[in-house]
Amino acid sequence: MIERFFIKQGIRKVELENYLKKELERAGFTDLAIVKTPLVTRIVLNVARPGLAIGKEGQNIRQLTETIGKKFGIDNPQLEIQEVPHASLNATAIVNKMAALLERGFSWRSVAFRTVKDIMDAGAQGAELVLKGKLAGKGGRKRKQRIAEGYMKKVGNQTELVDYAKASAYPKAGAIGIKLRIIRPGVVFPDKINIEEIINASLTVETEEAEKLAEEAKAEATEETKPEAKEEKKEETNAKEEKPKAEKKEKAVKEEKKAEDKKEKPKDEKAEKKEKKEEKPVKEKKAETKEGKKAEEKKEVAKPEAKEEKKEAKTEKKEKTVKEEKKTEEKK
Repeated sequence: MIERFFIKQGIRKVELENYLKKELERAGFTDLAIVKTPLVTRIVLNVARPGLAIGKEGQNIRQLTETIGKKFGIDNPQLEIQEVPHASLNATAIVNKMAALLERGFSWRSVAFRTVKDIMDAGAQGAELVLKGKLAGKGGRKRKQRIAEGYMKKVGNQTELVDYAKASAYPKAGAIGIKLRIIRPGVVFPDKINIEEIINASLTVETEEAEKLAEEAKAEATEETKPEAKEEKKEETNAKEEKPKAEKKEKAVKEEKKAEDKKEKPKDEKAEKKEKKEEKPVKEKKAETKEGKKAEEKKEVAKPEAKEEKKEAKTEKKEKTVKEEKKTEEKK
């Protein structure tokens, strides 16, 4: 009974995938994932062009949810659309695109060689494309064409790391089968790993960790042996914290002093101006008194000199008059 239940689930998933491939062919449908929850069954669709899958205002999603719920008997389906990362390196998306181009009538040569070139330009390590069927056209035999570039794994458990996909196209001439293998850029195979490099890398990491641990141990030992250094550090930190506080206080005190000086300055200036005005006439008076004294002293000095000059002039006049009288007497 349990086996039948799982087989039914697998068949339902395959039918759903085929249905979604047809419906979302233009959107580049690659695969889906069904996640069951107690309330809802979540269906995640991986698509190359999510805009085409959603449609105008989500019309396509609504139609798909309704049809999936009715046709496949899924309770409360909820569709989620995710964009395929690196669509140029996804084998299923590329194969579906090639099939659509071949069915439209494009030549297989141009399509095949262009796709391989694009894959390698995207950074793939290797790619192999195999086309088989009616490649020659009408009247021609079926044949096989293989195009390969780079490195490829085809045997063993390592082939799980290779991205593989196949599809079939149905042009007018006849059916063409497409197989594509891609090794993506980040893939590392076990036979390509160099053990010596890994060992050396691990040793270097271990030595670096050991050195770090030794440095930390030394630092802890120095801190334990030097409590004074801790105290000094604390004092330095406290001093650094106190410095800005002291500077702020000093600035506040200076500002207060400046404000007080500004208040007092205008009064002092006015008083000084008044005193200067009062001092000016006093100085002038003093200067006048000094000049008067000097003039008086000069007058006092000049008075006796003038008296002497007058006496001398009188005596000279007397002498002249006497001489003239003598002369007149002599003439007579």
